[in-house]
Amino acid sequence: MRFNTLAVTATVLALSLGAPSALAKGTDGPAHGLAMHGELKYPADFAHFDYVNPDAPKGGTVVRDATGTYDSLNPFIIRGNAAIGSALIYDTLTTSSLDEAFSQYCLLCETMEVPDDRSWVEFTLREDARWHDGVAITVDDVIFSYNILQEQGAPFYRFYYSDVASVSQTGPNKVRFDFGDAQNPELPLIMGQLTVLPKHYWEERDFTKTTLEPPLGSGPYRVGAVAPGRSITYERVEDYWGADHPTNVGQNNFDTQRFDYFRDRTVAREAFKGGNTDIWNENSSSQWATAFDVPPVRDGRILKSVFPHQRVAGMQGYVFNLRRPQFQDRKVREAIGFAFDFDWLNKNISYGLLTRTDSYFDNSELGSRGLLADAGEEEREILERFRGRVPAEVFTEEFKPPVTDGSGVRGIRGNLRKARTILEEAGWVVEDGALVNGKSGEPLVLEMLLRSPRAERAALAFARNLERLGIKMNVRIVDSSQYQSRVESFDFDMVIMGFGQSFSPGNEQRSYWGSAAADQTGSRNAIGIKDPVIDELVEMVINAPDRDSLVQRTRALDRVLLWGHYLVPQFHVGEDRYAHWDKFSWPETLSIRGTSPTLWWIDEDKETALAARRASR
Repeated sequence: MRFNTLAVTATVLALSLGAPSALAKGTDGPAHGLAMHGELKYPADFAHFDYVNPDAPKGGTVVRDATGTYDSLNPFIIRGNAAIGSALIYDTLTTSSLDEAFSQYCLLCETMEVPDDRSWVEFTLREDARWHDGVAITVDDVIFSYNILQEQGAPFYRFYYSDVASVSQTGPNKVRFDFGDAQNPELPLIMGQLTVLPKHYWEERDFTKTTLEPPLGSGPYRVGAVAPGRSITYERVEDYWGADHPTNVGQNNFDTQRFDYFRDRTVAREAFKGGNTDIWNENSSSQWATAFDVPPVRDGRILKSVFPHQRVAGMQGYVFNLRRPQFQDRKVREAIGFAFDFDWLNKNISYGLLTRTDSYFDNSELGSRGLLADAGEEEREILERFRGRVPAEVFTEEFKPPVTDGSGVRGIRGNLRKARTILEEAGWVVEDGALVNGKSGEPLVLEMLLRSPRAERAALAFARNLERLGIKMNVRIVDSSQYQSRVESFDFDMVIMGFGQSFSPGNEQRSYWGSAAADQTGSRNAIGIKDPVIDELVEMVINAPDRDSLVQRTRALDRVLLWGHYLVPQFHVGEDRYAHWDKFSWPETLSIRGTSPTLWWIDEDKETALAARRASR
């Protein structure tokens, strides 16, 4: 079959992380932004980011897909299913650039000031920033937002802001966050990411309840038509206060963005090919290779575009719930991992397009590599402190997921033999074809909870291999609402979950792996990790004084997480794959993070030509 595939050859900017020894420092007075380490790329008088087209035309409607359903327009609480894109209507104090590791530039603030010890941050708000109802955004709004997110928002906020000692108004347009004795150099940037909510709107409403009333915002879009469970529409705000702000120039180019909801991605993909939506982001390698042999692709009305990126891959895997007694033993978790045949999956289902993930910070310098003996001095010294409290393999082996020749039953035999040996050492025996605990006699029975039929084929192959070990794994697909509810309440044995990472790991690691997060309903620590060593390593990452130290400390954390066998690693790809109807254009220069439709625009000539081709068929 013939694909009209558009290979994107635009330049991907090189990642500039500043001088290796650059310490986290302050702003030397009020400034337009702050870098985590080193210097800001963009000066105070910059006109726009390098990866946008400042002359991109505004206009038109883009229709995209969403899966499942929604029953709320409040994305800040765990109750309900928030509509996709519901944060589009809000602005934050600062915003990040996509071509730096971690830098924040003032948006709602005019300036920010941080001392060299980063013990506080003070924001001076812009006087021209407005809510969509014309009311000025004030310090009261900022303080209200921080307090309500801490007190009534999702658990994530309590962990993310846990080192903030106080917030206060220090002038007519000034708000200051003090961090007390906390040694947390990332906090000034984190507080800049605070979503500011309108006090005069929310103080008359119950923030803890779901709502389908379009909330008041301040951002480039407002909520338009609301059709619960079917679609959600966002309309560009004509008099948006920040339209000409340098961090917004060249972005938010569509007049209308509509998201149509579908039962699952298979249905949504067919809807796209039928012309019901405009852009399709394909995350399945097998579907990318096989699902687009359709007339609109063959005749060029639909283009397949590949955008390279240098994003940190993070980790996606089959996650164990350590709250279940069968997963308390690390050896049991390790043995189960030997039954996942990635090489067969990649060869027979995914056309060899996947890369096996072997780090929680894969595709970056942050991931651990090789033997610890060959690692950096700081990484070795850190882990030596924990000798006897972390798996012995940390010091003697390089972590590598099991491999096979991809042939299936024959190819995985060796790995299953290793798994049997590990299970026997852990006290499990096979009786009448079932693996049972040698002491209690309880069989090892698992449930793999899925929300997408697309993941079923690989999960069933995994289950067949486990069955050869005497382990029964039931694969169950549930709707998105039930899935979300069960994951948030930790009512599962195993699920597929991803842990996204940035170029600059920090406070979010507490919510991923921290002991305090393990018992918080709705937290990101779905695994249920409670390990004092990991808690200490997370704090070391957060308090890294410079980029070199951050890399070394993150590698140490990565190594301990990997050898904990808290999940079975899956895979990642180093590019974004978009299929789209041929009416869009995008900037020639890509950032290190690739592309995003927020940077695209509707090309009037292409749209006219596409309409003519559609009409002629």
